[in-house]
Amino acid sequence: MLQVQLEVGPDPAEVGRARRWARSRLTGSGLGDDEPLAETLILLISELVTNAVVHTGCPAVLRMLFGAGPAESGTVRVEVADASACPPRPRRAEGDDTGGRGLELVDGLADRWGWTPEGAGKSIWCEVDRCSGPVTSAPHAGPPVCEAGAYVIDACGTLRATARGA
Repeated sequence: MLQVQLEVGPDPAEVGRARRWARSRLTGSGLGDDEPLAETLILLISELVTNAVVHTGCPAVLRMLFGAGPAESGTVRVEVADASACPPRPRRAEGDDTGGRGLELVDGLADRWGWTPEGAGKSIWCEVDRCSGPVTSAPHAGPPVCEAGAYVIDACGTLRATARGA
């Protein structure tokens, strides 16, 4: 297992730096910059780091953990630890609201997510399973699906997590 981490300051400009750093680490792990899985992970990282910076006003630590095995299999875990002990509160955004969708996105894109106490604060984490086999078309299903069943690439080329518990 490979773990990399980045300290993130309490400034919203740090979110962009975290995305750039994460993209370079994903490329180093064997994920291509243009792969849908890489884009999904960057979006998840952006949401979790933004939440930590905006809602706590404290520095945070971004960690990425890459599972053992070949580049096309295993799990990528993203963790963002901060000094606030307050648990995450999913909100329901309405209409033109500019916030409140972050944890909904995390829930929709990650295979699993949650949070755990860490020191005096907490760590919010999410995991995305890499495909253990080639992406192929399933009979009568339309869009291509991962043979491992971890995610589906829809007709628009967007990566979507499959139903929980399937």
